[in-house]
Amino acid sequence: MVGFGPADVPPSAAVKFVGAGTAACIADLLTFPLDTAKVRLQIQGEAAASASIGRVPASMYRGVFGTIITMVRTEGPLSLYSGLVAGLQRQMSFASVRIGLYDSVKQFYTRGSDHVSIGTRLLAGSTTGAMAVALAQPTDVVKIRFQAQTRSNEHTKRYCGTIDAYKTIAKEEGMRGLWKGTGPNIARSAIVNCTELVTYDFIKDMLLKSTPLTDNLPCHFVSAFGAGLCTTVIASPVDVVKTRYMNSAPGQYGSVLNCAAVMMTKEGPFAFYKGFMPSFLRLGSWNVVMFVTYEQLKRAMMAANPNSLTSV
Repeated sequence: MVGFGPADVPPSAAVKFVGAGTAACIADLLTFPLDTAKVRLQIQGEAAASASIGRVPASMYRGVFGTIITMVRTEGPLSLYSGLVAGLQRQMSFASVRIGLYDSVKQFYTRGSDHVSIGTRLLAGSTTGAMAVALAQPTDVVKIRFQAQTRSNEHTKRYCGTIDAYKTIAKEEGMRGLWKGTGPNIARSAIVNCTELVTYDFIKDMLLKSTPLTDNLPCHFVSAFGAGLCTTVIASPVDVVKTRYMNSAPGQYGSVLNCAAVMMTKEGPFAFYKGFMPSFLRLGSWNVVMFVTYEQLKRAMMAANPNSLTSV
């Protein structure tokens, strides 16, 4: 057996809350360049349109690794981690709620029953996903703005630091600017949370019941990879619209639906799957790192202090 074995006492809500945020930050550190490449590919059509009217010069990106190579060559390697501080702030608040509280909310809806239906799992995932967005939306807005801006063109930089970004957005766009795109982000988060957590839950249960695998690393790895693939396929269209809308200048789009309509009209249906490969590489690898780390952190924390951390 590799890693910590299952604990005799179920982990408490506090352990899950802290463990989820920490595991998500570790996963972000390892996969952030793929996320940045995904954002650049998703906004590429928008950037090309701006360049055609002389607003900003646009770099053309081709594929995941082509995007990473182009960014390193034209902007330097640090550009791959632009927005990392906001990204870690986001994960510590966002993942702690959407993942860390998932089991507690699921138990609340089932009133402690051992039988948990798919519907209950979906409802719990939607609930914690919406709660997480309401809390962490400003960090997501700032992260995407940083990832989208080009470091090689000083005059196109919108912000010079994370705190400056929060202040500038609040000053120029009002407090509503920090919660820009909350609607599509709640929709995306509900879809991602339901697909990611429910798929992980379902695959893990199926593997434990139908295969020789036990509740350890190989089982967690396969479950997390499957969850990442399913999530990418289902959530990509909403993710692209969310990224475009949150990165847009004030007044560029009348609404989220207008943003989606403009994309469909100008770029066609495939625009909704722009950045699919980096999304899959990122979500697949992120899910594997996050869930494996999360499972091990929960067990390590329970093993370190089993008496004071009782299940909630």
